[in-house]
Amino acid sequence: MRKLKNTLYITSPEAYLSRDGDNIVVKIDQKEVGRRPIHILENIVCFNYTGMNGALLRLCSEHGVAVSFMDAHGRFCGRMQGKVSGNVLLRRTQYRYADNPERALPISKAIILAKLVNSRKIIGRGLRDHPDEVDIARLQEVADKLTANINSAGEATNTDSLRGIEGESARAYFSVFDQLILQQKDEFPFRERNRRPPLDPVNALLSYVYTLLAIECQNALESVGIDPYVGFFHADRPGRAGLALDLMEEFRAYLGDRFVLSLINRRQIHGDDFVEKENGAVLITDDAKKEIITAWQKRKQEIIEHPFLKEKLEIGLLPYSQAMVLASYLRGDLQAYPPFFVQ
Repeated sequence: MRKLKNTLYITSPEAYLSRDGDNIVVKIDQKEVGRRPIHILENIVCFNYTGMNGALLRLCSEHGVAVSFMDAHGRFCGRMQGKVSGNVLLRRTQYRYADNPERALPISKAIILAKLVNSRKIIGRGLRDHPDEVDIARLQEVADKLTANINSAGEATNTDSLRGIEGESARAYFSVFDQLILQQKDEFPFRERNRRPPLDPVNALLSYVYTLLAIECQNALESVGIDPYVGFFHADRPGRAGLALDLMEEFRAYLGDRFVLSLINRRQIHGDDFVEKENGAVLITDDAKKEIITAWQKRKQEIIEHPFLKEKLEIGLLPYSQAMVLASYLRGDLQAYPPFFVQ
Protein backbone atom coordinates (compact mmCIF):
# COMPACT_ATOMS: atom_id res chain seq x y z
CA MET A 1 0.00 0.00 0.00
CA ARG A 2 1.33 3.39 -0.90
CA LYS A 3 2.09 6.16 1.61
CA LEU A 4 -0.48 8.86 2.25
CA LYS A 5 0.76 12.19 0.90
CA ASN A 6 -0.56 15.65 1.73
CA THR A 7 -3.08 17.84 -0.04
CA LEU A 8 -2.40 21.58 0.05
CA TYR A 9 -5.65 23.55 0.35
CA ILE A 10 -5.60 27.24 -0.57
CA THR A 11 -8.65 28.92 0.95
CA SER A 12 -7.65 32.58 1.06
CA PRO A 13 -8.76 34.56 -2.03
CA GLU A 14 -5.69 36.79 -1.62
CA ALA A 15 -3.20 33.93 -1.85
CA TYR A 16 -0.74 33.73 -4.75
CA LEU A 17 1.34 30.60 -5.43
CA SER A 18 4.83 30.54 -6.94
CA ARG A 19 7.87 28.29 -7.23
CA ASP A 20 11.18 28.51 -5.42
CA GLY A 21 13.36 25.60 -6.50
CA ASP A 22 11.43 22.45 -5.54
CA ASN A 23 9.18 24.30 -3.12
CA ILE A 24 5.71 25.78 -3.40
CA VAL A 25 5.55 29.26 -1.90
CA VAL A 26 2.29 30.85 -0.76
CA LYS A 27 2.18 34.65 -0.55
CA ILE A 28 -0.45 37.13 0.55
CA ASP A 29 0.16 40.80 -0.23
CA GLN A 30 3.64 39.79 -1.48
CA LYS A 31 4.55 38.36 1.95
CA GLU A 32 5.39 34.67 2.29
CA VAL A 33 2.90 32.90 4.56
CA GLY A 34 3.68 29.29 3.72
CA ARG A 35 6.13 26.97 1.98
CA ARG A 36 5.89 23.27 1.13
CA PRO A 37 8.34 20.97 -0.66
CA ILE A 38 6.80 19.43 -3.76
CA HIS A 39 7.76 15.85 -2.89
CA ILE A 40 5.40 15.66 0.11
CA LEU A 41 2.35 16.73 -1.92
CA GLU A 42 -0.07 14.85 -4.10
CA ASN A 43 -2.68 17.54 -4.75
CA ILE A 44 -3.26 21.27 -4.56
CA VAL A 45 -6.85 22.47 -4.20
CA CYS A 46 -7.51 26.19 -4.69
CA PHE A 47 -10.74 27.83 -3.53
CA ASN A 48 -11.45 31.24 -5.04
CA TYR A 49 -7.73 31.98 -5.36
CA THR A 50 -5.84 34.91 -6.88
CA GLY A 51 -3.44 32.95 -9.09
CA MET A 52 -0.19 31.06 -9.57
CA ASN A 53 2.70 31.35 -11.97
CA GLY A 54 3.61 29.09 -14.87
CA ALA A 55 6.82 27.87 -13.25
CA LEU A 56 4.82 26.36 -10.41
CA LEU A 57 2.41 24.65 -12.79
CA ARG A 58 5.38 23.07 -14.57
CA LEU A 59 6.81 21.88 -11.24
CA CYS A 60 3.48 20.29 -10.34
CA SER A 61 3.22 18.62 -13.75
CA GLU A 62 6.75 17.19 -13.48
CA HIS A 63 6.01 15.68 -10.07
CA GLY A 64 2.51 14.41 -10.82
CA VAL A 65 0.82 16.88 -8.44
CA ALA A 66 -2.69 17.68 -9.65
CA VAL A 67 -4.07 21.20 -9.22
CA SER A 68 -7.83 21.67 -8.87
CA PHE A 69 -9.67 24.99 -8.95
CA MET A 70 -12.95 25.61 -7.11
CA ASP A 71 -15.13 28.70 -6.75
CA ALA A 72 -16.23 30.24 -3.45
CA HIS A 73 -19.22 27.86 -3.31
CA GLY A 74 -16.94 24.84 -3.63
CA ARG A 75 -18.02 24.08 -7.20
CA PHE A 76 -15.43 22.54 -9.47
CA CYS A 77 -14.04 24.95 -12.08
CA GLY A 78 -11.10 23.16 -13.66
CA ARG A 79 -8.07 20.98 -13.15
CA MET A 80 -4.48 20.76 -14.28
CA GLN A 81 -2.52 17.54 -14.33
CA GLY A 82 0.55 16.15 -16.01
CA LYS A 83 0.79 13.06 -18.17
CA VAL A 84 -2.02 10.55 -17.74
CA SER A 85 -0.87 7.49 -15.83
CA GLY A 86 -1.85 3.87 -16.42
CA ASN A 87 -1.92 1.68 -19.50
CA VAL A 88 -4.34 1.95 -22.37
CA LEU A 89 -5.54 -1.65 -21.98
CA LEU A 90 -7.04 -0.95 -18.57
CA ARG A 91 -8.90 2.11 -19.82
CA ARG A 92 -10.13 0.31 -22.94
CA THR A 93 -11.56 -2.39 -20.66
CA GLN A 94 -13.19 0.30 -18.52
CA TYR A 95 -14.83 1.85 -21.59
CA ARG A 96 -16.13 -1.51 -22.79
CA TYR A 97 -17.67 -2.20 -19.38
CA ALA A 98 -19.21 1.27 -19.22
CA ASP A 99 -20.77 0.83 -22.69
CA ASN A 100 -22.19 -2.61 -21.83
CA PRO A 101 -25.20 -2.41 -19.45
CA GLU A 102 -24.82 -6.07 -18.45
CA ARG A 103 -21.23 -5.47 -17.32
CA ALA A 104 -21.79 -2.02 -15.81
CA LEU A 105 -24.81 -2.97 -13.72
CA PRO A 106 -23.03 -5.34 -11.26
CA ILE A 107 -20.47 -2.62 -10.48
CA SER A 108 -23.21 -0.02 -10.01
CA LYS A 109 -25.18 -2.37 -7.76
CA ALA A 110 -22.13 -3.05 -5.59
CA ILE A 111 -21.46 0.67 -5.20
CA ILE A 112 -25.08 1.54 -4.31
CA LEU A 113 -25.40 -1.43 -1.95
CA ALA A 114 -22.37 -0.11 -0.08
CA LYS A 115 -23.86 3.39 0.01
CA LEU A 116 -27.14 2.14 1.47
CA VAL A 117 -25.50 -0.19 3.99
CA ASN A 118 -23.10 2.52 5.13
CA SER A 119 -25.95 5.04 5.41
CA ARG A 120 -27.90 2.56 7.54
CA LYS A 121 -24.83 2.27 9.76
CA ILE A 122 -24.97 6.02 10.43
CA ILE A 123 -28.63 5.69 11.45
CA GLY A 124 -27.76 2.66 13.58
CA ARG A 125 -25.06 4.58 15.43
CA GLY A 126 -27.61 7.20 16.39
CA LEU A 127 -30.01 4.54 17.66
CA ARG A 128 -27.29 2.72 19.57
CA ASP A 129 -25.28 5.58 21.03
CA HIS A 130 -27.98 8.22 21.69
CA PRO A 131 -31.31 6.47 22.34
CA ASP A 132 -32.41 9.18 24.81
CA GLU A 133 -31.66 12.07 22.44
CA VAL A 134 -33.19 10.93 19.14
CA ASP A 135 -36.62 10.01 17.87
CA ILE A 136 -36.18 6.24 17.92
CA ALA A 137 -39.34 5.54 15.95
CA ARG A 138 -38.36 7.89 13.09
CA LEU A 139 -34.81 6.57 12.88
CA GLN A 140 -35.94 2.95 13.01
CA GLU A 141 -38.49 3.59 10.25
CA VAL A 142 -35.75 4.94 7.98
CA ALA A 143 -33.38 2.11 8.93
CA ASP A 144 -36.10 -0.38 7.94
CA LYS A 145 -36.69 1.52 4.69
CA LEU A 146 -32.98 1.32 3.86
CA THR A 147 -33.00 -2.41 4.62
CA ALA A 148 -35.87 -2.94 2.19
CA ASN A 149 -34.12 -0.84 -0.44
CA ILE A 150 -30.89 -2.77 0.04
CA ASN A 151 -32.80 -5.90 -0.91
CA SER A 152 -34.43 -4.11 -3.85
CA ALA A 153 -31.09 -2.79 -5.08
CA GLY A 154 -29.66 -6.28 -5.06
CA GLU A 155 -32.48 -7.38 -7.36
CA ALA A 156 -32.40 -4.36 -9.69
CA THR A 157 -32.37 -5.37 -13.35
CA ASN A 158 -31.23 -2.07 -14.88
CA THR A 159 -29.45 1.14 -13.95
CA ASP A 160 -32.55 3.34 -14.16
CA SER A 161 -34.37 1.32 -11.50
CA LEU A 162 -31.22 1.34 -9.39
CA ARG A 163 -31.08 5.14 -9.64
CA GLY A 164 -34.67 5.30 -8.45
CA ILE A 165 -33.87 3.16 -5.42
CA GLU A 166 -30.81 5.26 -4.62
CA GLY A 167 -32.75 8.52 -4.89
CA GLU A 168 -35.58 7.26 -2.70
CA SER A 169 -33.06 6.05 -0.11
CA ALA A 170 -31.22 9.38 -0.06
CA ARG A 171 -34.48 11.26 0.57
CA ALA A 172 -35.39 8.94 3.43
CA TYR A 173 -31.91 9.17 4.94
CA PHE A 174 -31.79 12.96 4.86
CA SER A 175 -35.32 13.20 6.24
CA VAL A 176 -33.89 12.17 9.64
CA PHE A 177 -30.40 13.66 9.33
CA ASP A 178 -31.42 16.43 11.73
CA GLN A 179 -31.92 13.77 14.40
CA LEU A 180 -28.19 13.07 14.32
CA ILE A 181 -27.35 16.72 15.04
CA LEU A 182 -27.19 16.56 18.83
CA GLN A 183 -25.52 19.88 19.64
CA GLN A 184 -26.08 23.46 18.47
CA LYS A 185 -29.43 22.50 16.97
CA ASP A 186 -30.65 26.10 16.88
CA GLU A 187 -27.59 27.17 14.87
CA PHE A 188 -27.68 24.13 12.57
CA PRO A 189 -31.29 23.41 11.57
CA PHE A 190 -31.71 20.91 8.74
CA ARG A 191 -34.88 20.11 6.80
CA GLU A 192 -33.74 18.70 3.48
CA ARG A 193 -30.71 18.31 1.26
CA ASN A 194 -30.23 21.28 -1.05
CA ARG A 195 -27.31 22.57 -3.12
CA ARG A 196 -26.35 24.89 -5.98
CA PRO A 197 -26.44 26.87 -3.79
CA PRO A 198 -26.75 25.41 -0.27
CA LEU A 199 -29.37 27.30 1.73
CA ASP A 200 -28.31 26.55 5.30
CA PRO A 201 -25.08 25.85 7.21
CA VAL A 202 -25.51 22.05 7.28
CA ASN A 203 -25.96 21.87 3.52
CA ALA A 204 -23.02 24.22 3.05
CA LEU A 205 -20.87 21.86 5.13
CA LEU A 206 -22.09 18.77 3.27
CA SER A 207 -21.42 20.33 -0.12
CA TYR A 208 -17.98 21.52 0.91
CA VAL A 209 -16.92 18.17 2.36
CA TYR A 210 -18.37 16.24 -0.59
CA THR A 211 -16.24 18.44 -2.85
CA LEU A 212 -13.12 17.53 -0.90
CA LEU A 213 -14.08 13.86 -1.08
CA ALA A 214 -14.80 13.98 -4.83
CA ILE A 215 -11.34 15.40 -5.45
CA GLU A 216 -9.80 12.59 -3.41
CA CYS A 217 -11.73 9.99 -5.45
CA GLN A 218 -10.77 11.55 -8.79
CA ASN A 219 -7.11 11.64 -7.86
CA ALA A 220 -7.23 8.05 -6.62
CA LEU A 221 -8.70 6.78 -9.89
CA GLU A 222 -6.16 8.65 -11.98
CA SER A 223 -3.32 7.32 -9.83
CA VAL A 224 -4.18 3.71 -10.73
CA GLY A 225 -4.75 4.50 -14.42
CA ILE A 226 -8.56 4.59 -14.57
CA ASP A 227 -10.46 7.37 -16.36
CA PRO A 228 -12.43 9.23 -13.65
CA TYR A 229 -14.83 10.71 -16.23
CA VAL A 230 -16.32 7.43 -17.49
CA GLY A 231 -18.61 6.01 -14.83
CA PHE A 232 -20.88 2.99 -14.50
CA PHE A 233 -23.72 4.46 -12.37
CA HIS A 234 -23.53 8.18 -13.13
CA ALA A 235 -24.33 8.95 -16.75
CA ASP A 236 -21.71 10.63 -18.90
CA ARG A 237 -21.89 14.41 -18.86
CA PRO A 238 -19.33 16.88 -20.24
CA GLY A 239 -17.02 18.08 -17.49
CA ARG A 240 -18.38 15.69 -14.86
CA ALA A 241 -16.08 13.04 -13.36
CA GLY A 242 -18.75 10.32 -13.37
CA LEU A 243 -16.62 7.47 -12.05
CA ALA A 244 -15.24 9.67 -9.25
CA LEU A 245 -18.85 10.34 -8.25
CA ASP A 246 -19.56 6.60 -8.45
CA LEU A 247 -16.67 5.82 -6.14
CA MET A 248 -17.63 8.61 -3.76
CA GLU A 249 -21.02 7.01 -3.12
CA GLU A 250 -19.32 4.33 -1.04
CA PHE A 251 -17.75 6.96 1.22
CA ARG A 252 -20.43 9.65 1.53
CA ALA A 253 -21.79 8.38 4.84
CA TYR A 254 -18.56 7.20 6.44
CA LEU A 255 -16.16 9.93 5.35
CA GLY A 256 -18.52 12.80 4.54
CA ASP A 257 -21.62 12.71 6.74
CA ARG A 258 -19.91 11.44 9.88
CA PHE A 259 -17.29 14.14 9.53
CA VAL A 260 -19.90 16.89 9.20
CA LEU A 261 -21.84 15.60 12.20
CA SER A 262 -18.63 15.43 14.19
CA LEU A 263 -17.75 19.04 13.35
CA ILE A 264 -21.13 20.21 14.64
CA ASN A 265 -21.56 17.88 17.62
CA ARG A 266 -18.03 18.50 18.88
CA ARG A 267 -18.52 22.25 18.44
CA GLN A 268 -15.57 22.54 16.09
CA ILE A 269 -17.70 24.79 13.91
CA HIS A 270 -20.31 27.38 14.92
CA GLY A 271 -23.19 29.31 13.46
CA ASP A 272 -21.16 32.48 13.03
CA ASP A 273 -18.78 30.61 10.72
CA PHE A 274 -21.27 31.12 7.88
CA VAL A 275 -22.56 34.07 5.91
CA GLU A 276 -25.81 34.34 3.96
CA LYS A 277 -25.81 36.12 0.61
CA GLU A 278 -28.64 38.15 -0.90
CA ASN A 279 -29.77 35.21 -3.05
CA GLY A 280 -30.10 32.98 0.03
CA ALA A 281 -26.87 31.06 -0.57
CA VAL A 282 -25.00 30.19 2.62
CA LEU A 283 -21.20 30.28 2.45
CA ILE A 284 -18.52 29.10 4.85
CA THR A 285 -16.11 31.81 5.99
CA ASP A 286 -12.44 31.52 5.02
CA ASP A 287 -11.37 31.08 8.65
CA ALA A 288 -13.88 28.28 9.13
CA LYS A 289 -12.66 26.57 5.96
CA LYS A 290 -9.18 26.47 7.46
CA GLU A 291 -10.55 24.81 10.60
CA ILE A 292 -12.51 22.30 8.53
CA ILE A 293 -9.50 21.41 6.41
CA THR A 294 -7.28 20.99 9.48
CA ALA A 295 -9.84 18.58 10.95
CA TRP A 296 -10.21 16.83 7.56
CA GLN A 297 -6.48 16.24 7.28
CA LYS A 298 -6.41 14.87 10.83
CA ARG A 299 -9.32 12.57 10.07
CA LYS A 300 -7.53 11.21 7.00
CA GLN A 301 -4.63 10.08 9.18
CA GLU A 302 -6.74 7.79 11.37
CA ILE A 303 -6.02 4.07 10.94
CA ILE A 304 -8.56 1.35 10.15
CA GLU A 305 -8.38 -2.18 8.79
CA HIS A 306 -9.69 -2.45 5.24
CA PRO A 307 -12.56 -4.99 5.30
CA PHE A 308 -11.55 -6.65 2.02
CA LEU A 309 -7.79 -6.18 1.81
CA LYS A 310 -7.35 -6.96 5.54
CA GLU A 311 -4.60 -4.35 5.75
CA LYS A 312 -4.29 -1.48 8.18
CA LEU A 313 -4.23 1.83 6.36
CA GLU A 314 -4.96 5.51 6.81
CA ILE A 315 -8.56 6.51 6.18
CA GLY A 316 -7.28 8.97 3.59
CA LEU A 317 -6.14 6.03 1.47
CA LEU A 318 -9.59 4.45 1.25
CA PRO A 319 -10.42 6.04 -2.13
CA TYR A 320 -7.06 4.81 -3.45
CA SER A 321 -7.58 1.31 -2.07
CA GLN A 322 -11.00 1.05 -3.74
CA ALA A 323 -9.63 2.43 -7.00
CA MET A 324 -6.92 -0.22 -6.84
CA VAL A 325 -9.49 -2.96 -6.19
CA LEU A 326 -11.63 -1.71 -9.08
CA ALA A 327 -8.61 -1.81 -11.39
CA SER A 328 -7.95 -5.40 -10.30
CA TYR A 329 -11.53 -6.31 -11.12
CA LEU A 330 -11.35 -4.71 -14.56
CA ARG A 331 -8.14 -6.61 -15.26
CA GLY A 332 -9.93 -9.87 -14.46
CA ASP A 333 -8.08 -10.58 -11.22
CA LEU A 334 -11.32 -10.59 -9.17
CA GLN A 335 -14.64 -12.29 -9.87
CA ALA A 336 -16.64 -9.30 -8.60
CA TYR A 337 -15.97 -5.76 -7.44
CA PRO A 338 -15.95 -5.64 -3.60
CA PRO A 339 -17.15 -2.20 -2.44
CA PHE A 340 -16.26 -0.61 0.88
CA PHE A 341 -18.56 -1.56 3.75
CA VAL A 342 -18.19 0.14 7.13
CA GLN A 343 -17.35 -2.40 9.82
